[in-house]
Amino acid sequence: MDPLTMTDEMEAIDEATQYRRKIDHSLARFSAAHDDAAAEEAKRRERRERLTTRSMALFEQTRTALQRVVLLDKEDEEEEKPAEQSERTRLQEKKQRHIARNIRIGRIALIVIAVLIFIGTGVAWGAVTWFDAKFTEVSALDENSSDIQNADAQANDENFLMVGSDSRDGASSEENVGDAANIPGARSDTVMVAHVPADRKRVVVVSFPRDLEIDRPDCNRWDPAKSQNTDEIVREQKIAKLNTAYAVGGPQCMTKVIQKITGLRINHFIGIDFNGFKEMVDAVHGVTVHNEKPIDDTTLGKVLAETGDVTISGDQALSYVRARHVIGDPTSDYGRIKRQQAFIGALLKKVMSSDVVLDPGKLSGFITAFAHATFGDNLGVQQMMTLAQSMRGLNPANINFLTVPTVGLPNKRGNEVLVQEKTKSLFDALRDNTPLPGNQPAGTAASAPPANADSRKSTNTG
Repeated sequence: MDPLTMTDEMEAIDEATQYRRKIDHSLARFSAAHDDAAAEEAKRRERRERLTTRSMALFEQTRTALQRVVLLDKEDEEEEKPAEQSERTRLQEKKQRHIARNIRIGRIALIVIAVLIFIGTGVAWGAVTWFDAKFTEVSALDENSSDIQNADAQANDENFLMVGSDSRDGASSEENVGDAANIPGARSDTVMVAHVPADRKRVVVVSFPRDLEIDRPDCNRWDPAKSQNTDEIVREQKIAKLNTAYAVGGPQCMTKVIQKITGLRINHFIGIDFNGFKEMVDAVHGVTVHNEKPIDDTTLGKVLAETGDVTISGDQALSYVRARHVIGDPTSDYGRIKRQQAFIGALLKKVMSSDVVLDPGKLSGFITAFAHATFGDNLGVQQMMTLAQSMRGLNPANINFLTVPTVGLPNKRGNEVLVQEKTKSLFDALRDNTPLPGNQPAGTAASAPPANADSRKSTNTG
């Protein structure tokens, strides 16, 4: 029996009473549903407020920690002034400057780690998803290649292949680099491998001349406009320049060549284009480089007239790292490699400085420019966070900038030629995590060309 149609004594009631009871029963159900929805919304609002409060607290803690490091550095510098007035020997002064420099480097490293931790934990703002969504992924890696030597020993090593592409897409006439109509496709203007062993006790960055003579393998054709390889096969070329590997086969082909030369297991690829490079420099309001003499390039013109510490903009920086016909350079590539290595150090120093780290606008601008300008394989916030955390104890002095050993003189084809024995020794040491050849001290830039190297320029322009 339907209870809506019966009295408490189980007797039938009239239709009007039944109708009223049905209405009251429906209203009661709607009221209960409304109360349940309101309670659920209150719970969601409470969770959002709790998450926001926690995130803001994390932000304030990180900012306070960064400010404390920076301010402490300034206080130490002020305390050093009275001490300098006391009489000290030259040896004591040199030792004190060395200690102070190491302390500052360590604090800069702490700032970077704190910022990376903040980015990694700032999930409330979707930082990781935001960055990875803007980063262009390409196919570049072949971690099962037969060219990889002693793969088991490299199991936990990190090897970053870094390529600066000289694609003219989007370049303006004022940049003096040519345009896509006259110089189509893309070449590798800069090629470096950053090796970080499993113990994270050192970092070795090895540069490769773009005119290095190589045996280029079969490669799938690279389409720079679509950032992908096609099905067309470009046949091997026994004698070719290194930068042609990227021109015909893109990241995949370049990775093949570098793994064959080094035997390293390349597990990260990162590329960067011209225009994005400029945007990164401009985002931090310029980078300061130390210039010993004016840089006059026969193709680009007067790149840098000033000497000493000079702050350069994005346009100047682009010419600074591209210049390869500089009057007075021993060869077309070695002078440029030296400038590229110096500039990378200067850019990292600027990005890690309090001027950028504590300025949300500059830091955000740099991260945005970096995401827009770069492309890669197995390179995202999570991978960088894992690497940064594993390198916390690294002494900044244990970072080496080297150039792959060559004879120092271009051959009749205008190519640089590897010194095979020295090259093997270098990469054996990296793969096996043994001391570098010659027991070279850490923190030095090495392998300039021989003093008697002539200044003949390569016939490969661009």
